[in-house]
Amino acid sequence: MGIAVWALIAYIAIIVVWNGVLKRNIGEAMLIGFAGVCLFGGTSFLDLAWAGIADAMAEEVVFAALAFVFMGYLLTRLGLIQEQVTVLNSIFGRLRGGAGYVSTSASALLGGPSGSGSGISASVGSVTIPWMIRSNWRPDLAASLVAGNAGLGISIPPSSSMFLLLGSAAVAPVLTADQLFVPALVGGLWTVAYRFVVVFLWVRRHGIAATDAADLVPLRAALRAGWTSLLVYAGILVPVLMTLDFGVALMESRVGEAADDISIIVWIPVLTVLATFAVAWKRLPRTGRAWSELLGEMAPRYAVIGATLFFAFAAAASLGELGLVDQLTAILQGLDAPAVVIATLVGLLLVVIAAPLTGTATIAAVGGVAFSALTAAGIAPAAAATAIMIFASTEGASPPGAAPIYIASGIAQVDPARTFGRLIVWFVIPTLVIGVLVATGVLPI
Repeated sequence: MGIAVWALIAYIAIIVVWNGVLKRNIGEAMLIGFAGVCLFGGTSFLDLAWAGIADAMAEEVVFAALAFVFMGYLLTRLGLIQEQVTVLNSIFGRLRGGAGYVSTSASALLGGPSGSGSGISASVGSVTIPWMIRSNWRPDLAASLVAGNAGLGISIPPSSSMFLLLGSAAVAPVLTADQLFVPALVGGLWTVAYRFVVVFLWVRRHGIAATDAADLVPLRAALRAGWTSLLVYAGILVPVLMTLDFGVALMESRVGEAADDISIIVWIPVLTVLATFAVAWKRLPRTGRAWSELLGEMAPRYAVIGATLFFAFAAAASLGELGLVDQLTAILQGLDAPAVVIATLVGLLLVVIAAPLTGTATIAAVGGVAFSALTAAGIAPAAAATAIMIFASTEGASPPGAAPIYIASGIAQVDPARTFGRLIVWFVIPTLVIGVLVATGVLPI
């Protein structure tokens, strides 16, 4: 094996030990992992480090990912997510187990903007778990569903995990954010559809009845009070429409060849934040001190996510400078197995690593290697990247280390161990299967 492969192995080991064993935050792990990679440059340590840092500073997706963090925080902080849940309640509440459908829908809506399994389980769980328990869901079932849905923060784009994957040395040369967004969204929707099937089966298996009429807000009243909260998603819808044939033609007729330089990954968070400001104008802080408090509450999130993103891109660039892509390609060319076998082995690797780590840390550590293995087996780049995001999304439901399990169990006031077996059977294994089916083309994207 070449030096770049050994650097990659050391990089993964550092992240796993620092984050998974020593329980230090992932931002520190990525910084130390980056330094470890640069040490393999020997006397060229400083040159290798600078190459990685310069590349990370030039990445537009670093800005986009940090903007998504801000966007997700605003949606929750300004109460728009709660209004969306109320509207969904009016639609699904009359169904048996309707609270479960609402919880799943809210998790899907928050998935891309949040990009965080813990964020989903905390924000959606705090609203829907008490409601589910009131509507005849057992507390352990409610906690299991919210923890199982937490993976939508990884599998639904746009998410920080998607940007980490796109920034890896193996992915960056062959796949752009614009090329991945729609396939990844379709792949994520397959995982959402499966979760609706889970709710349907659980409702009938456990005899869960419809929500009490007293807890329902009429749809007209819910829409009157909260329909504007749904407008924020125009910031996602409009740029996506611009990637379709008629959207491309429209843009080219207006701005000419400059349309090719418009990045939807930059414009989605920008437009969604602007839409959030417009919709929640009256709820925004009115003084400098109030703004300082709001931004101060969010600052700790940036301290971790900012370091994670920046040093992940820097390490990816440094590994590329060491020749990682060529060395991995040479190794993987020696593999001789059907695509379905390679996809299954890659999926198992990601699921195992995601159990002690987060999905973000898993993709940062091994996303590039997984992508190289899948594409070497003949899997299309977009399908390979989508499958990797799906595999890593098991982090929210993988006991015993997944934080969403403990967040959801705490809200439901149940022993987390009561959810472990159910999460493996109903979420971890099926998500692995969905990823393999997407990679091999059985489920179209």
